[in-house]
Amino acid sequence: MLWNTIWISLILILCLTYIWFKYRTFLREKNARVPEQESFTIDMLIEKVKNSLHELSHSQLADAGLHEEEYRRRINQRAEMRKALKGCVSGSISDKTYVKNLIGDLLTRSIGLNKSNVDEVILFAEPDLLTIQDRFEIVFYLYRQQFGVDALSRMIDTYDLGRLRMEEGTDDGGSYYISEEDIQYVFECEYRELGFREKTDIIVQRIYQHYKGFSVVDEIRDQRIDGVSGGVSGMLDAVHNMGLRKPASWNDLLDQGLEDDAHEEPLSGMESVWIFYKGKSIHLPFLSFGSIRELKRVCQNIYKYNYPGQLSEASGYKVNEMKDGSRVVVVRPPFAESWAFFVRKFDIPNASLEQLVTGNNADLPITLLQYLMKGSRITAVTGAQGSGKTTLLMAMVKHIYASYTLRVQEMAFELQLRRIYSRRNILSFRETEHISGQQGLDLQKKTDGTVNILGEVASDEVAAWMIQMSQVASLFTLFTHHAKTFRDLVFSLRNSLLKTGMFQHEHIAEEQVVSVINFDVHMKKDAEGRRYIERITECLPRANQGDSVEERAGFTFHNVVEYRDGAYVATAPISSGSMVDMREQMTLKDAEKFEQFMKQHWGDQHDN
Repeated sequence: MLWNTIWISLILILCLTYIWFKYRTFLREKNARVPEQESFTIDMLIEKVKNSLHELSHSQLADAGLHEEEYRRRINQRAEMRKALKGCVSGSISDKTYVKNLIGDLLTRSIGLNKSNVDEVILFAEPDLLTIQDRFEIVFYLYRQQFGVDALSRMIDTYDLGRLRMEEGTDDGGSYYISEEDIQYVFECEYRELGFREKTDIIVQRIYQHYKGFSVVDEIRDQRIDGVSGGVSGMLDAVHNMGLRKPASWNDLLDQGLEDDAHEEPLSGMESVWIFYKGKSIHLPFLSFGSIRELKRVCQNIYKYNYPGQLSEASGYKVNEMKDGSRVVVVRPPFAESWAFFVRKFDIPNASLEQLVTGNNADLPITLLQYLMKGSRITAVTGAQGSGKTTLLMAMVKHIYASYTLRVQEMAFELQLRRIYSRRNILSFRETEHISGQQGLDLQKKTDGTVNILGEVASDEVAAWMIQMSQVASLFTLFTHHAKTFRDLVFSLRNSLLKTGMFQHEHIAEEQVVSVINFDVHMKKDAEGRRYIERITECLPRANQGDSVEERAGFTFHNVVEYRDGAYVATAPISSGSMVDMREQMTLKDAEKFEQFMKQHWGDQHDN
């Protein structure tokens, strides 16, 4: 009996052991079949969004068994999505908004982003652990909620981030930059607890800018600033690939004659985001593209609106416009030492003389410019890059009589005159790979143009044609040029006529130039980034008689208006010949007002 009990107990123990062993094996197999929960990161979400959008845009709807009406609706939705995915990289805000809304829906409805895991993606719940990019994008998002496209300018002005920074122990004149410490201070002042929807919006923007957007400059590009560029500073990673020896220490650099400006660790070419704001180039070293691959991706996408051709080693630069009217220039190696892009924005809503020309007695140059346009004067707008030439030219066009037809020649469509003056007869042309600027200008003769506008006289051929055109092909001409002085303008145009072979004698070429140009409006930008009209100059051709250098030049000039000590002052009056010519081109009402304006500011001098 005892042995039976023992055997039964042993059998039961063996059975229980076997059952326990099989159960453990089952649990192990079950756990092996269930993968560990994937952590939510930006990279993981980007991949999931890419895959989801690819599936949505390439799925076979015919196999879904849909009714005809539903099938057509789905087809239209997919076509709209494909269009938005294609157009969002061209500067289209509407397409960008559509794609971001689509990404937000995918995250919350399909991928599983929710209140419990949203803080895994960006550490919103632990502000002390946020990166400097996280902090900037959070604060920038809060400002955009309040101020929209003026968010960045409001942030810069509120915290005086656009001031000139003077480094201790240096005499380099200072520079403009926004540091990590600045962003940290702004973050501490502005940060508040975010809701789930707000956190999702920030994550959506981060995903979008690395998937379809322009990396860390994506939202900055949409702001109302003068421009943004990337790839234009920092040490090049390519240096190591060119077989150059890396110095063992900074002393080696000094021995080689290379100074480290602030004796700090140098920035790489990835920390090379710059904005152009109120005439100042401001560095944002706290933002990084992360890799050359990312910078290259931005450069390869940002210029492609309306298919301007392929950026390649053989064609190392492209000049184009974006859908919102911004001008974009992209360069790449070997033409440039690194991949880089430059986006210039033009403030179309504020393209008026009253907005652009400020200061004491600003009415004087504003009114004079209006009468120069009504009087059909051939006018050059000169100045350095970033001084505001293009924007001023856009504003001056408003005061050309609306009945006149305008023909515009540009390197890229940046004037956007039809957007500002939609009811006027305006047509713009630009250079392409197969049509030169000269050919475009030749064609304009056959398009019934009354006024010809040249976005920039940048080549000898265009300068020579501009002189010809001003003499015979149109009522008058407006153009921009980079000349520093009026003499430089005349001599530059004269030299262009000589180089193209139109004239062999420089005095004859010079006479042709001065017989055409009536006025020069010179723009200037001071060290603080303020832009103003330095002078308005009238050209006065004269007979070639004496032997002095002045007289041999065949022309003289005088400043009609000058900017002195923060105020505009009337100097020499407009010549009587110009007065007669201007009145002939004006309506009777405008001619009378012009006469009163001249008497008000120059008294009886204008009759001399």
